[in-house]
Amino acid sequence: MSGDSRESASPATDAAAALLLRAVERGVTHVVLSPGSRSQALALVAADLERAGRIALHVRIDERVAGFTALGIGRETGIPAAVICTSGTAVANLLPAALEAHHAGIPMLLLTADRPPELRGVGANQTTRQPGMFAPSVRLETDVPTPDETDPTGDGPQTLMLRRLADEAMDAALGVGLRSAGPVHLNLPYREPLAGTLPAWIGPSDVPPAGTDTGASTAPDEDDPDGPDGSGALYQGGGGIGVSDLPGDPDDAPCVLERGPRTVVIAGADAGADAEHLAHLGGWPLVAEIVSGARFGRNLAHGYRALLSDPELGGRVERAVVLGHPTLSREVARLLADPDIEVVALRGPGEPLNLNGATVAADAVAVAAGEIDREWLGAWIRASRDAAVDLTPPAPDADALASAVPSERLGALSAELAVARHRVDREILVDAVWRASWPHDRLVFGSSRLVRVADAVLGGKKVVVHANRGLAGIDGTIATAFGVAAASQRGGAPGVTRLLLGDLAALHDVGALLLPPAEDEPRLQVIVGNDAGGTIFDSLEVAALADADAMDRVLYTPHTVRFEQLALAYGWEYRRVTTRAELDQVLTSPVGGRQIIEVPLER
Repeated sequence: MSGDSRESASPATDAAAALLLRAVERGVTHVVLSPGSRSQALALVAADLERAGRIALHVRIDERVAGFTALGIGRETGIPAAVICTSGTAVANLLPAALEAHHAGIPMLLLTADRPPELRGVGANQTTRQPGMFAPSVRLETDVPTPDETDPTGDGPQTLMLRRLADEAMDAALGVGLRSAGPVHLNLPYREPLAGTLPAWIGPSDVPPAGTDTGASTAPDEDDPDGPDGSGALYQGGGGIGVSDLPGDPDDAPCVLERGPRTVVIAGADAGADAEHLAHLGGWPLVAEIVSGARFGRNLAHGYRALLSDPELGGRVERAVVLGHPTLSREVARLLADPDIEVVALRGPGEPLNLNGATVAADAVAVAAGEIDREWLGAWIRASRDAAVDLTPPAPDADALASAVPSERLGALSAELAVARHRVDREILVDAVWRASWPHDRLVFGSSRLVRVADAVLGGKKVVVHANRGLAGIDGTIATAFGVAAASQRGGAPGVTRLLLGDLAALHDVGALLLPPAEDEPRLQVIVGNDAGGTIFDSLEVAALADADAMDRVLYTPHTVRFEQLALAYGWEYRRVTTRAELDQVLTSPVGGRQIIEVPLER
């Protein structure tokens, strides 16, 4: 015990305290854990930190849900949440979230408890090869030495080693010195006793309470003083892109985008406002996916799919500059795969973009000074104006409503009733959710058919958008939205988090609906477009090839789930809406907690 006077001291507890305390000192304000025996020291330290007001603690019984909750927190804050789990299959359940974090550049700390080395490979219960399980996808991984002594003073060699390790883990998760932020895996073997009394040195410190602004950088304002004839540079690193002056160091020189080639800016998932800023600097059309966070500004190309297919517009593109990860349209993919088009892609997390085999990867880009091609930009803006989709219901006929002629007044009333009673379809659904969301809100899209509809019809608006498009899986979507809501509303911040997804994506993550009674109730609307199966397959080539019965059996996969009963079982408020008037009312009414809004849709 190294002279420790505590009667029930435990090396595991002291080691867990040293690691977690330093992570909190480095900025971690959210810890997500799933219960388990081997991880109990970490869990009890986390509970103590929660009682002291130093972290927000989120307890989830399903490790996959826990992982995606942490992913949502990292998405929203840019600061890693720590995920704690026990050994065995628990660790494997974190893999989907870790893969998404890797490909999307989201910071995350995976703290997995394990058996000590002498119990590995000998048939011990709940033991498998955990070191290296996440190897291809993490920024740092360490099989930490098993703690074998307690530390009564908090300055012993084991404690100091773990504090240094926490520093290294935080730096790696944030992408310091790396290409991007991402997940970090610390495998933590513990021997019995697995928990003991907490060391005195874990007491209060000068760490700001959970919810304090961490000073994370924000995207540049669209009204940047660099006008379209100026010059500037865009840099990617540490998981984000920032705007700065041209660097003085030639080794850091950006890829200079000369004037001349007919250029479009492509904004994929997580591109952020910098894509709009680059389009503004260059005077180039902006093709922005709905999940890019860049769908706003004067250069935005509405209805971009049709415009890219137009031989006078998309057919004349000579250069495409790509930010983020484009995934939502074949038209963009076809453009970026064209070997005759110069493609410059800012480096992101995951694999570098190179669909045409000749894409130039850039850590930074700069726009050369000079005149913009007003003819090129003007042609896109005019076509964009014509392609814009207006889903606004027709305005009431005020004159007819006030008319003394009964037939005129009744006709106007009938028209108003028809609008109010109009059945919700996919276009109306995405439009209503978009209109109801504002900058203080958060909008999360699931990887469902609805995100593609939204991408096709929605106009420009500066709204904070999240979507797991790193691998574009349907798993963990509700949990991700929970994490976004928990982080964005921490400390009493205003706003509603709205998640728009299909029924299969919702059913894939049903376990995420469970919220412990001790945790704060988020303002979260889960809006489920329910077409009773995977209708996204109806638009793919397989629909024309497959036998109808086989198509339904293995792809459409119909179901008869009653979402109202799910809501009741998990303690959610439930609303079922079928008309535009009902939908607008539920989306614009005050939200006090968790709501499931089911919208039946035709196949």
